[in-house]
Amino acid sequence: MLKEFRTFIMRGNVVDLAVAVIIGGAFGAIVGSLINDIITPLILQPAMSALKVTELEKIAWNGVKYGKFIASVINFLVTAFIIFLLIKGINKVQKKKDEAPAQPEAPTKDQELLTEIRDLLKKNQ
Repeated sequence: MLKEFRTFIMRGNVVDLAVAVIIGGAFGAIVGSLINDIITPLILQPAMSALKVTELEKIAWNGVKYGKFIASVINFLVTAFIIFLLIKGINKVQKKKDEAPAQPEAPTKDQELLTEIRDLLKKNQ
């Protein structure tokens, strides 16, 4: 059973998924920092100053923490936009790769023989 588990874990898809989860977690931390440390202070500071709040997550009305919801929505939109840009770039590279002229196929044995016959016939004329 351990051998089967090790084989399962070492399959390419599982390892790729593990790498994606780790990179996704790090990417989430970067986007969170972008929202909390750059976007919130620059864009939302006037609204936060009017509400006399220093952190977006602490904005609340009658116990409803809508500031935290706003932060989550902004976080999602930024993450989705960055993923969109990444996928768009990958698709552009893939499209260029697909549009590259394909190498002509090597002639088959029949085609080589026919070419030799044609050349011999031309030579004999």
